[in-house]
Amino acid sequence: MAMDEHTDIATDATTDATTDAAADVSEDVAALAGSDDVTRYPIAPGYRVNVRTGPGTKYGIVRTLPYGMKIPVYCQKPGERVTGPYGTSNIWDNIANGQFVADAYVHTGSDGYIAPRCD
Repeated sequence: MAMDEHTDIATDATTDATTDAAADVSEDVAALAGSDDVTRYPIAPGYRVNVRTGPGTKYGIVRTLPYGMKIPVYCQKPGERVTGPYGTSNIWDNIANGQFVADAYVHTGSDGYIAPRCD
């Protein structure tokens, strides 16, 4: 089942909870922007993508990535089919321990797997 492309992206509306959590998110984003040797892939321009605890929109949101973020893809896992700016896919990218983003919002240059499957 295809998901509307706006289902797994964040809106520009802010809340007090989002503002209060800004320091925590900044630390998480800094960790993602580290200097490890893994290839990083850009999130689609103009999108703030939700990071979830599992490969689907029914999983909880861990944080929202800022515009222009490049992410590592350590492994990939099949899950809920999502439509985004790079097509429709059931592939979810693992960007940190227990953290996934829909591959349809990541410019990997491929419609298939570009990393090993997650266990």
